[in-house]
Amino acid sequence: MDSADPTWPLFVLAAIQLGDAALCVKPVGFVRDCFDDVGFPRAYWWVFTPIKVVAAIGLVIGMWVPEIGLAACLGLVVYFVLAIGAHVRARDFGRNLFVNAIGMLLLSAGATYVSFVS
Repeated sequence: MDSADPTWPLFVLAAIQLGDAALCVKPVGFVRDCFDDVGFPRAYWWVFTPIKVVAAIGLVIGMWVPEIGLAACLGLVVYFVLAIGAHVRARDFGRNLFVNAIGMLLLSAGATYVSFVS
C-alpha cells in the first residue's frame, strides 16, 4: 500500500481526536453530560483519553505507514458506531447523538474513504 493520499484528512481527524482527548482528561461539562446521558460508568471515564490519544498517534503515523492510518480510521469508525449504539440504547436522541457521535462517524468514514479508498 502506498502512502495515504491525501494526508490532510488524517491530520484534521488527529487534531480533533487530540482536542477531544484533552476535553476528556477532566471531562468538561458537555462531555460529562454526554457520559452521564448514556449511563457510562464514571469509574471508566478515564479510558477515553488514552483511546483518543492512541487514535491520534495512529492517524499521524498513518501519513507515512498507511496500514496503521487505515487501522486507526477503521478503529474510529467502530468506536463511533458503538457510541451511536450507546446513545440509541439510552434514548439520547439530541445533540450528543446527532452532532457528536454521527458527525464524528461521518468524519472518520470520510477520512477513511478520501485517504485510503478513493
